[in-house]
Amino acid sequence: MRLELKNIEKSFGEKQVLKGISISAEGGRAFGLLGRNGAGKTTTIRILMDVFPPDCGEILMDGQPIDYNNIQIGYLPEERGLYPKKKIMDQLVYFATLKGMEKAGAVRAIGYWLGRLGMTEYADKRLDTLSKGNQQKIQLITALAHDPQIVILDEPFSGLDPVNAMLLKDVVKEEIEKGKIVLFSSHQMNYIEEFCDRIAILNGGNVVLHGDLREIKRNYVRDKLIVRSLQADKILKDTSFNTSASENGDIVVYLASPERKQDIMEELTGKYDIDEIKVYEPSLNDIFVEYAGGGV
Repeated sequence: MRLELKNIEKSFGEKQVLKGISISAEGGRAFGLLGRNGAGKTTTIRILMDVFPPDCGEILMDGQPIDYNNIQIGYLPEERGLYPKKKIMDQLVYFATLKGMEKAGAVRAIGYWLGRLGMTEYADKRLDTLSKGNQQKIQLITALAHDPQIVILDEPFSGLDPVNAMLLKDVVKEEIEKGKIVLFSSHQMNYIEEFCDRIAILNGGNVVLHGDLREIKRNYVRDKLIVRSLQADKILKDTSFNTSASENGDIVVYLASPERKQDIMEELTGKYDIDEIKVYEPSLNDIFVEYAGGGV
């Protein structure tokens, strides 16, 4: 599957929120949609979900206009959208039937997901009796129970402890392995970097960066080395290279020319006890700050 948003524009009153958005995502790969608050992420997601139409542009699935009668979308919103006073099983079945499932099939699917997420014992409890993390898992079931082809996850790890975050990671990887299109929207760059092959960064309603994350990183000038060593102080004192100490204790070696990296690596490993030495690549957080025009 290949999903394409082509030249999407959207205005609300006199304010143009999207200014010709074009992005693409493929099945079996995760896609990260990034941007500061107000950049246009939520509007893009709502147009993709057919909540409202774009002013112009088109959404294609495998080169054809998307048919929402045949394409199912699962959405995990950042803000909770369930009923706190209702029994969990009742409302999960209700939401699944809204998405076209027969009641019996919905019960089976929800039973599977409750078990998969360790939530079976809570099926007959009210949502407001659960912790924030467990409520997030129930919300996730509403996004996955109807087996959608497109899964949109907006800040999916919010409120999860490390154990539940690991469980959600496993679930997301399983959905990707099934060939589904998985879209992430998050300010937690470490999760985007872990899952996403491709990203798009929005700024002021424009796509300012779009493409394969690995290629984006490799296109940066490779003129710095990162060195980790118990002899860091000695290296900083003795070496004639242009160096500095990073906040975590690593050494940054600044190369006069990228072509010198191999020679300098060999010289350092020959003189000192080096635990790790590698070419510096910017983190996704670094890239985001550069293109989004400010802090996360």
